[in-house]
Amino acid sequence: MAKITFQDNNGKEQTIEISNGLSIMEGAVRAMVPGIDADCGGACSCATCMVYVPDDWRDRLPAKDANEEAMLQFCPHADERSRLSCQINVSDDLDGLRLSLPESQH
Repeated sequence: MAKITFQDNNGKEQTIEISNGLSIMEGAVRAMVPGIDADCGGACSCATCMVYVPDDWRDRLPAKDANEEAMLQFCPHADERSRLSCQINVSDDLDGLRLSLPESQH
């Protein structure tokens, strides 16, 4: 289980615990984190669960696959920090991860 913090554009934070094996998106939806809509339910086909990952965490996450890269190309606020939270599975190694949400998801 990992504690992960989500921060919106106004600086408001919400820290939740997510069980190992769930995606970050699944945990965020269950905890009703504002800004994680997950319209496609985790199928990597909508990008409504995009998050920004801090520089010091990017190399600690699994690499983006081709599907995730393709979806991010259509996001207006995507940059090198962007990830789809549906594509990141939780493990103890993610404890303490802090994610920011794009303004477009508020």
